[in-house]
Amino acid sequence: MSLGQDLAPHLPFLRRYARALTGSQQHGDAFVRATLEAIVAAPGEFPRNVDPRLGLYRTFHAIWDSAHIEDDPGDAGAVNESEIIARARLAPITPVSRQALLLTAMEGFTAEDAGYLIGASAEDVDRLVAEAHAEIERQTRADVLIIEDEPIIAMDIETIVRDLGHNVTGVAVTRDEAVAQAMARRPGLVLADIQLADDSSGIDAVKDILSEFEVPVIFITAFPERLLSGERPEPTFLISKPFQRSTVRASIAQALFFDRETLPAG
Repeated sequence: MSLGQDLAPHLPFLRRYARALTGSQQHGDAFVRATLEAIVAAPGEFPRNVDPRLGLYRTFHAIWDSAHIEDDPGDAGAVNESEIIARARLAPITPVSRQALLLTAMEGFTAEDAGYLIGASAEDVDRLVAEAHAEIERQTRADVLIIEDEPIIAMDIETIVRDLGHNVTGVAVTRDEAVAQAMARRPGLVLADIQLADDSSGIDAVKDILSEFEVPVIFITAFPERLLSGERPEPTFLISKPFQRSTVRASIAQALFFDRETLPAG
């Protein structure tokens, strides 16, 4: 099997990670493209002594680290997508503690594998994840709208959200209900399933809401690959069903991290 065939199944999930890391589909996908271009340009440098997924994420992190270490944004021309990556460098940078959390909680890597990716020991990763959790505990609380038509899943999400200290403004099961609730009580975060009751769409509900005001959104779906193609406007934050509590926690924290960072001063 060729290297391209080995890597193809992992690309949607690298896009998910890159978008969560940068807080942007555009920036995240640009880093993924730069990663692939680096692999194509020097296939012999791809780490073959590890699992292909690990090698892919390791190459991504080499691009990520180099983009944020250089002092001059023009130096990002060493890789393609340089303009977007240079702009991403000026945006809020995800701390290494949150990188460790996303790699373990969202991407499912072990502490050892996450350490390999970020150049740390497993013990360091555990410490970094603990730091990220402590930071999350200090995070500003938000009003959260849940758009989910499966009662058990909705209850589970609501419990997670409340346990994190956030307030749930409502649980909507259809597009129209979601929009009405958002207009009645503007949320600071939306968690939305893709397929809703009465065959309406959570994506359409979110588009309606975003046409009225800006709010960070996390989509929840059983088919994440369909929304991680990189071929059209797609979600920045995405949770796969069935989900782990830690995944929801990390996704909420990261979405709010970028939302708070972009708020105007004062």
